[in-house]
Amino acid sequence: MKNNIKFYFLTFLFLTSPIYALDVAVIDMRTAVLSTQAAADAFKALEEDPDYSSNLEEAQSLQAERQALAEKLQKELETLSQEDIAKMQKDIQDKGKDLEFLAGKIQQAQEETAQEVFVSTGPTMQKIISELIAAKQIKVLLAKNETLLFSDAALDLTDDVTSMLDVAAVEASTQSE
Repeated sequence: MKNNIKFYFLTFLFLTSPIYALDVAVIDMRTAVLSTQAAADAFKALEEDPDYSSNLEEAQSLQAERQALAEKLQKELETLSQEDIAKMQKDIQDKGKDLEFLAGKIQQAQEETAQEVFVSTGPTMQKIISELIAAKQIKVLLAKNETLLFSDAALDLTDDVTSMLDVAAVEASTQSE
């Protein structure tokens, strides 16, 4: 029994020791880009877009109407006829479908804005990541996502990339002026 434990312990050490020898870092590129000032400005411009803001207001209004109908139905369920109940349920369903449609349009606009930010910052981000890899002598760079079970915060380059993207954007805007 003791030999088995020693064997497993030594095997574990042998298998994990190369991992500790690597200089590993993680990055969440989506968060890095969407946390920049450029992304904040792009989403602020989106919120000021008349089509987007009207869709958002309409969605909020539909949600409130749907909620009010559901509460009224629940409150008056015992006193309503089957026909009234069916009509109210259909109204709730119809408002739900309209709400889903508007939510899809809103989400599409947000995704398009995010994609525009990614495209505009892509080359700069690649350059910054390359510089950080060289400066920190990183041997392995992992994408921080749901498949990453654990990472030390010190290994995370996301905030570094965000800061450097903001600095690069400021430098680019001062050079263009």
